[in-house]
Amino acid sequence: MCGITGIIHYGKIADAPCKVQSMTTAMQHRGPDAEGFYHDQLISLGHRRLSIIDLSTSANQPFIDPAGRYILVFNGEIYNYLSLKEELKDYPFSTTSDTEVLMAAIITWGISCLQRLKGMFAFACWDTKEEKLWLVRDRLGVKPLLYADLDGSIIFASEKRSILASDLIKPILDQQAMFEYLSYQSTGYPDSIIHGIKQLKAGTYLEVNRQGMHQVQYWNPSSVLLNTDMSDVDIRTNIFNRMNEAVSSRMMSDVPMGAFLSGGIDSSAVVALMSLNSSSKINTFNVAFSESEFDESRYADMVSKQYNTHHEKVLLKPEDFLSHVEDALNAMDSPSMDGVNTYVISKAIRNSGIKVAMSGIGGDELFAGYPTFLQYYKLRKGKIGYASMLPLRKLAATLIAQRKSNRSKRLASLLNLTDTSIYNVYPIMRSILTPSFINNFTNLDVHASNLQSILKQDMRDADRLGLFSQYSIAEYLGYTQNTLLKDADQMSMAVGLEIREPFFDHELIEFVLSLSDGIKFPMYPKQLMVESLNPLLPKEIVHRPKQGFLLPWEKWMRKELSSFCEKQLIALSERDIIHKKELMSYWNRFLKQDKSIRWSELWLFVVLGYWLERNGVNS
Repeated sequence: MCGITGIIHYGKIADAPCKVQSMTTAMQHRGPDAEGFYHDQLISLGHRRLSIIDLSTSANQPFIDPAGRYILVFNGEIYNYLSLKEELKDYPFSTTSDTEVLMAAIITWGISCLQRLKGMFAFACWDTKEEKLWLVRDRLGVKPLLYADLDGSIIFASEKRSILASDLIKPILDQQAMFEYLSYQSTGYPDSIIHGIKQLKAGTYLEVNRQGMHQVQYWNPSSVLLNTDMSDVDIRTNIFNRMNEAVSSRMMSDVPMGAFLSGGIDSSAVVALMSLNSSSKINTFNVAFSESEFDESRYADMVSKQYNTHHEKVLLKPEDFLSHVEDALNAMDSPSMDGVNTYVISKAIRNSGIKVAMSGIGGDELFAGYPTFLQYYKLRKGKIGYASMLPLRKLAATLIAQRKSNRSKRLASLLNLTDTSIYNVYPIMRSILTPSFINNFTNLDVHASNLQSILKQDMRDADRLGLFSQYSIAEYLGYTQNTLLKDADQMSMAVGLEIREPFFDHELIEFVLSLSDGIKFPMYPKQLMVESLNPLLPKEIVHRPKQGFLLPWEKWMRKELSSFCEKQLIALSERDIIHKKELMSYWNRFLKQDKSIRWSELWLFVVLGYWLERNGVNS
C-alpha cells in the first residue's frame, strides 16, 4: 500500500523533478517506510511506500525492469501474484514482491495483463521505448487515482493534495462536483472538488502519448450474464468457495495482520473464513462502548470465542470521537459527510502495531443488506399498478412537497416518476439533499447531478439481470466507488493502515450478480450469504436487529460541536456561491429542535466549509 505521483511533460516542464518531490512529500502518510523517484527528460515519478510484502529495499519503487525499458509506480496489492509468478518463468525475478510480478506481467502480456490481475491497485507504467504512459485503476475503485491535463502534460497522484502541492493546478472549486457532493455526500467521477483535477473511473486505464490521451474501460459490472443453470446447492457451494478464496488470498502479508470485528454478519463472516485459513490465532479488534445503545461488543466476543482469536477490545466513549473530529477532517483528501468513524477505529488499530486489517465492508452492497434493495424490488414488481396510479401519485406528491422538508421533496420526486428504471430510482434513493434544496441554499450554475447519465451509460446492458443485481451495480457505480471505498482509503491511509476488503473481490461479485432474484431474495438479512457459510456464523449474530455504527451527531451539533459548526457555516456563507440567509436560517431552525431537519443535511455544509478553508480553495 503506497502513494504514487508523477508528471509526464515531454520536456515542457523544466522543474518537474522538484515538483514531483513536493507532491510525494505531501503524501508521506500513505507510505512512511520509504521514498523513491525516477526522472528523465520526459517524465518524473515519485513513490511513498508502506511495506507489506517483501520488506527489503530491493522492492522499493519506482521499480525498473532489468532491460531498463519500463518504470513502474504501484499502489495496492496483487492477490494472485504467486500464481501469476508461476506463469512468468522467463522473467529473472530478484525480489519476492507483487510489484515485480506486476512488472513481469506488463512486459509479457502488455496492458491486457489487467484481465489476469486480482487485487486492489492503481499504478502508472512508463514505457521509455514507446514514450507512453499507462495510468490504471482497479475494477471496483478500491484504490484512488487522480489526474489533470495541463495542455498536453499530465499530472497524476493518489491524492488531490499531492497534485495541489505541485502548484501547477490552482485550488478553484468545481461547481459540478460541489453539486454532486451536496447531493450524495461525496464527489463522483469524472470530476473532483478541485476544478481541473479528474478522477480516473474504476475499471479503466488511461494511455498517454505525444498525441494525447485515450481512456479505455476494461471492466463493467453490468456485463455479467444471468446464471440460470445451477442448482441452489451448487450456488451456495460456489459462493462459499469464492468467499473463502477472496479471504484467503488477502491474508498474504509479511507484517502483522488483523481484522475489524464489529459483531455484525459481514465482519464475522470474514473472521470465520480467516480462521479456517490460518494455523495461528487471528488478531481481531472491536470498538466497544460503555453506552449500551452503541455497544455491540458482546456479539464480537461471541465470534472471537468461537474462533479462538487474539481479541482486543478498544474501549471508546462517544466523546473520544468528538475529540478527533478535526483530526479526521484534516485527514480528508476530499470532503465527505462520513469517515470520522473509520479514522478513529483505524488509528486505534494502527496504534496496536497492526499495519494490515481485513474489513467486512461491501457485504450489504453485494447481498442486498440495505432496506433500499427491497424497496426497489417492490417498486419494480408493482410497476404496472404504480404506473396506473400516476394521477393519484402526482396529487400526493404535490401535497407532500408543500411540507417543504428535504425528506418530503425526495419522496415527492419518487412519486412523480413515470419510469422506475434503476437510473431514475437510485439517484433519488441515495440522495442527501434534493436539487431544489441545493438550489435554495446555493448559487451554483449547476442544476442536476451526473449520476443518472452515468448509470444510463454504464448500465445499458443491466436490464437482463435481476432487480437486486441492478441495485448492486448502481451501488458499485455510485455509493461504494465514490463514498464507501474513498472514505476507507483516505481515513486508513492517513494513519498508515492498509485495509483489505474481500467482499470487493471481482470474481465473487460477478458470480453473485449473475444470480436471479429468486435465489437472492432475503427472508432475513443477507440470507444467501449466511446459508452459503452455514454453520460458520452463530445464530445470535444472524438473527439480531441490525444496529450499525451510530453516534449522537445530532446532539453534538446542538451542544459540544455547536460553535465549531456555526463557525464553518458562517465562513462558508460569506462565499458568493452560498445563500447566506437561507443557510443560516436553516441552521437556527435546527438548533431550535426543528424535527424536519436532519443533522446530516447541515453537516454536509460544515465539512465542506472546513475543507475549502483548510485547503485554500477559491470559489
